Formats: sequence, structure tokens, C-alpha cells
Amino acid sequence: MIGPPRPLGGDGEDDEPMIGPPRLPPGPAESDSEDEIDGEAEDDRYRIPMSNEIVLKGHTKVVSALAVDHTGSRVLSGSYDYTVRMYDFQGMNARLQSFRQLEPFEGHQIRGLSWSPTSDRFLCVTGSAQAKIYDRDGLTLGEFVKGDMYIRDLKNTKGHITGLTCGEWHPKSKETILTSSEDGSLRIWDVNDFKSQKQVIKPKLARPGRVPVTTCTWDCDGKRIAGGIGDGSIQIWSINAGWGSRPDISVANGHSDDITGLKFSSDGQILLSRSFDGSLKVWDMRKMKESLRVFDDLPNHYAQTNIAFSPDEQLFLSGTSIERDSTTGGLLCFYDRQKLELVSTVGISPTCSVVQCAWHPRLNQIFATAGGKHEGGTHVLYDPTVSERGALVCVARAPRKKSVDDFQAQPVIQNPHALPMFRDQPSRKRQREKMLKDPLKSHKPELPMNGPGFGGRVGTTKGSLLTQYLLKQGGLIKETWMEEDPREAILKYADVAAKEPKYIAPAYADTQPETVFAKSDSEDEEK
Repeated sequence: MIGPPRPLGGDGEDDEPMIGPPRLPPGPAESDSEDEIDGEAEDDRYRIPMSNEIVLKGHTKVVSALAVDHTGSRVLSGSYDYTVRMYDFQGMNARLQSFRQLEPFEGHQIRGLSWSPTSDRFLCVTGSAQAKIYDRDGLTLGEFVKGDMYIRDLKNTKGHITGLTCGEWHPKSKETILTSSEDGSLRIWDVNDFKSQKQVIKPKLARPGRVPVTTCTWDCDGKRIAGGIGDGSIQIWSINAGWGSRPDISVANGHSDDITGLKFSSDGQILLSRSFDGSLKVWDMRKMKESLRVFDDLPNHYAQTNIAFSPDEQLFLSGTSIERDSTTGGLLCFYDRQKLELVSTVGISPTCSVVQCAWHPRLNQIFATAGGKHEGGTHVLYDPTVSERGALVCVARAPRKKSVDDFQAQPVIQNPHALPMFRDQPSRKRQREKMLKDPLKSHKPELPMNGPGFGGRVGTTKGSLLTQYLLKQGGLIKETWMEEDPREAILKYADVAAKEPKYIAPAYADTQPETVFAKSDSEDEEK
């Protein structure tokens, strides 16, 4: 007999030799192992880096804008607290503090940040009508002009006239940027000319008027522009020779509410849209009449909520906002592009909404901004086995521990024989204790009298002040002017003024001894 013995309870075939180990009885163990293998294979397929996490803090309100440069060394975050913070992974330690803080426009929220293709400048879009350009270190390079709000035709104004909603740098050209505004227009600018725009784009509207453009984006080659209109429509323009404001593709009822984010795929075949109506829609650029798939139950309360692709574009992700009666916090949802199904959800914060998200291709790290009314931060998800640089660089740098020698006590020099002007003020503790023991100096002030006075104190019945009391008793204060006729009060001094003149009559005594009065107009009329 070759191999281990056959287990008891066989069919009686003991004479036949058995080769190899006995077969295991079928049971749930086989199915469980197969599920585990399938799950591990699926995880290996997507490889979402989310095993570790750091938070870039500093903002006091929700972080509404995010931009990571192409090298992955610097991160920009803008917030509703009107500030932009700049983080440098190469210069940070484990404290994760920003190296610069900017306030582009006082009292205006940050609504968009975008790096140039060469990462030497960045665009800042706020709630004001003027976008700003900064260099890599946060120094202001220029500010675009504001248009004339009294000109009705937006094509004749030199810039936006109301608050901006979104802005993005051209993916290829380092001289061109795109902005959208609440005035109902999109504008293309040249960063070398801050006085006027290159092109004005007015969306197609069902009714004449001004409908805000809530978001805008370029495709990966910069040959098409997509805009989300306030009436829920999605409009796409192709930048060709002689192109104008008329859109090439227009989807009238793309969403039932304002659109907060648009994103093209790198091959230009897929367009993603995110809206206030709590949905994320996938569109095929070849068939824009109907969406390929609609993902609902994604609450959205912020106008900057966007969508992002993974580096290989197998997945796309978006954040959710927290609701008042819901028990779930802010989530980051991952979807498969081919199967068009939910792959994974990651809880970013139990009390804060997730607004912006990005998956950096070089770092292989996921950035997600979150916050609420009183706090805000940028969460960085990474996996040490598959991620590179970025968060791994600064986390490895532990902050320096303070030594005893770092603290220096300030010496106190006692000089009792110094001049009074240079002498330190002595402690007044003993003087205060001595004053408290003195019955006269520590005597409690007496309360004012109520009613008639006694014991040498004047009451409140005949004047609260001693001076008023004495003047009233001596007859110097007579409150009779309320009862007298003002004419009679003046005429009682007429006889005294005639007998003993003091001012006017002596001046005319020689030249005009007899007073001459002007005749009234009424007498002339009677004559």
C-alpha cells in the first residue's frame, strides 16, 4: 500500500491500493478559500493606496480647493476661511505645517486652484470677479482686470463682472487659462496680458438672460472646453479655427440642479459630471443624449465637489457631504470605469464633508479635502509599499526633541544702589497689606442716602448735592422760569434800561440823542 492509510468508513474496497493523500470532504472551506482568493485578486488589481493616512491641517473652515504640482512636491489648499496654504513635502517634518499662508482677496472664499503645466506658477480663483496669478513661492505676479458692470453685452466687457466660480490652467500651454463666473460667461485669458481676455464664451440658453456658469474644465489635450450651466445643462466647445460661442454639444437636462464638477478622460471618450442633486453621471462623448450610468445617493452640499480619475483611469472617485440626520460621515467613493459599479468606499471623516479629491500619478497617493464650519484639512492616503515620496518623506522626518540646553533662564540682576530712574519697581504687596489694616484707608464707602438726611448727611429730598441744598435754602436758585411769560420777563427791565443805559444808548448819545426807529411795512401799505 502506497501513501497514507485510507480513512475508516470506506466502501469495503480494502484490497485495492490507494495512491496519493485522501481527498478532503467537500464543505464550506473550499468556497471560503475561493472567495478570499477572488477578493485578494481584486485588491491586487486596483491597489488603492489607503493603508496609511496623514492630515495637513491649518484651516479653520472647510477646504474647498486643492492643487498638487506635477512633481508632487508642493500642495496648495484653499478654504472658506479666505486663505491659501502652501505645503512642501521636501521641507516638512512630522508636524506637517505649511510654509506660507496667503489671503488673495479679503472676505472672499477660495473656489479654485490650478498649477501651470511647468509648475512654476499657479492660478487662484476666489469669490471676487478677478483671478490672481502667483509664482511657485507665493508672490503675486498679476491680477486680471474686472469688467464694466454697466455694459449689458458681456462680450464687450474686458473681464468678469461678478464672482468667479471655477478656473483651470491649460494642460499644454503655460500662457492660457480658463475661468467661469456667475455673470454667465466663460473667458480664456493670456497670463501675459492682465488687461483683457482673449476669448469670451457665452453659453446657449433656452431663454435670454444671465445664468451662472458653475464649473468649467479642459480636456487632456486642451482642444475642448466643457462648462456646467446653472440650468443643469452641460455644454462642450471644440477649439478650432474660427470657433465661436455656439457649443458643439449641448445636453439640455444633464442634471436637475447646479453642476459642481466635470472631468474628461485622457482618451476623450468619457465625461464625468457631479451635481448638487446628489448624483454622479458617466457620459459617452459619442452618445451624449443619455448618460451611460447614474450613481445616486451621493449627497453634495458644496459647489466645489469634483471628480478625479486614477492614474491608469480604471477607477474614478468622488467625495460625499455629511447630512444632518445621517449617521455616515464624509466618504470617498471609488467606481470601476469598465464595469460602472461601486468598488470601495473609504471613510475620511465622521464629522466633516469631503469636497475635493485627487489621485496623483507620480506619488500614487490620494488627496481628499474635508471640513465643516469650524475645521478643515487635507487628508493624504498612501501605502508605503506602492507609494513614492510625498507623504513618506515628511513622515519619516520626526521632529527634533527639545534638549535641556535649549532653555535659557533670563538672569535677574539686583542693584539696590541704582538711581531712582533705573531702579526696578519694588513689590507693592507689603504696602497693600498695610493699607488693608488701616481702618481709614480700607473704609467701605457709604451708600447714598434715601429720604431726608440725618447725622450731618444731606438726603435726597432737597437736592442730592450739598451745593444744590445750600443754594435752594439761600434763595439763589429759583425755578420760576417755567411759569413766567418771556415777554413780561424782558419788559420788566425796560425802565432800568431807559434810565441807566449801559451799551447801545451811550454810543449814540452825541450823534443821535433821540432814537429813530424804522417804520413798519404795514404802515406804508395802509397809507
